[in-house]
Amino acid sequence: MDSKIEKFLAAKAFGVVGASTNREKYGNKVLRCYLQSGRKAVPVNPKEKVVEGLAAVAEVKDLPAEVEAISIITPPAVTEQVVEAAIARGIKHIWMQPGAESEWAVSYAEAAGLNVIGDGSCLLVALGYSEHG
Repeated sequence: MDSKIEKFLAAKAFGVVGASTNREKYGNKVLRCYLQSGRKAVPVNPKEKVVEGLAAVAEVKDLPAEVEAISIITPPAVTEQVVEAAIARGIKHIWMQPGAESEWAVSYAEAAGLNVIGDGSCLLVALGYSEHG
C-alpha cells in the first residue's frame, strides 16, 4: 500500500466531507466504508443533522479535534474551498476521492505540508468496501 495512504489511514478519526444520506452516492459509501473497517468517522454535510446514524457537522471547521484526516467527495470547485478550510482547521491528511480532485487543491494542500491523496486512488478500493457489509 502507498505510504501516503498508510499515513492517512493511521489517523484516529476521519471527516467525510460530502457525506450523503443517499446510499447510492459515494459520499454515503465512503462513510459506510470507514464504519465497516471499524474506524471513527464524522459526516460533514451542511443540510443534514444525521447521516447513517452519526451526528453530522455542517463544516470542516466544526469537526472534533481528534479528526486529523478528511475524505472529500465534492465537485472540484467545492473541494478547493474545503482544502482552504481544512488547512485553517489544522487537518493533516486529505484524500480527494476520484472526481473531487482539482490540480489547484492538490498543489495548495501539498504546499501547506499536508499529506494529500488526489491521484484517482479510491478509499473504497483501499479498504475493500462491501456494499453489503
